[in-house]
Amino acid sequence: MKEAIDRFVQYLTFERNASPATIADYKLDVQQFQQFLTPPGTKTPRLDSIDHKIIREFVGWLYDRKMAKSSIARKLAALRTFFKFCVREKFAKTNPAMLISSPKLPKRVPHVVTAEELNGFLDNLATTSVYGMRKKMTPEAAEKERLILKRDRAILELLYAAGLRVGELVGLNLGDIDLAGQMIRVLGKGRKERIAPFGSRAKEALEEYWPVREELLFRNRKTANHQAVFLNREAARLGDRDVRALVKKYVRLANVDWDLHPHSLRHAFATHLLSDGADLRAIQELLGHASLSTTQRYTQASIQDLIKVYDKSHPHA
Repeated sequence: MKEAIDRFVQYLTFERNASPATIADYKLDVQQFQQFLTPPGTKTPRLDSIDHKIIREFVGWLYDRKMAKSSIARKLAALRTFFKFCVREKFAKTNPAMLISSPKLPKRVPHVVTAEELNGFLDNLATTSVYGMRKKMTPEAAEKERLILKRDRAILELLYAAGLRVGELVGLNLGDIDLAGQMIRVLGKGRKERIAPFGSRAKEALEEYWPVREELLFRNRKTANHQAVFLNREAARLGDRDVRALVKKYVRLANVDWDLHPHSLRHAFATHLLSDGADLRAIQELLGHASLSTTQRYTQASIQDLIKVYDKSHPHA
């Protein structure tokens, strides 16, 4: 089973192009299942001997440990994907996890910042002074912060303008961006390519970032990644966690009470397009969703916004 898990991780990494967080979670989930199958003093059973009854026992074991339904649902998703891979690679004949239903979870409608709020947030970022970010800052530190501020603005503008996943953004290479045509070639989930357009604000932010990128490369010639679009202070490719941290940083600096993260900007991208009359199928293509049902979540978010407007405005609401 260990060999199957190792090859499964490689499959997630190189074929599925899954995010580092998904790879780490799925690996831990499958390893936990292996541990469940292997009490002290016993050998792990063969993969082709595992049936749905054993997986149901595993689910019951998780419930006994008071695990959240959402976590159990993810572990089942990991096992379904793992056994599907095992069938493909001839480690197993069937996928027993397909016979186990996931726990019912409450439908979550993503909270979306309004277009006016988000535009104000991004516009303020364009005029932010580095000297207002900290009480005490040396000229050298201020110069480094100035460079990073231009990079961060380009990141936030592009996340919102193109509806990118954070993993798609940090994976961008120079050859993926057509600045003149305002288009990006995106490598999404399952290594599926799509073309995403972006607007004039994002183009302007990227144009201001290019000299910054060149300066980072020049200052860090030994560690420089010349292909990556977005670089850290050492000119290496920026990571997912870096982007999440910088989003939190600017929310804090803006002094707004938002639970904003990179995926919030993707939610906002889809919901604002839908509110302005964009076709749901077109939004599905722009987001790179394999299923229209995934995109339809944003319909629910738009309906919730309409209900709020109705409740505030209608005299008999």
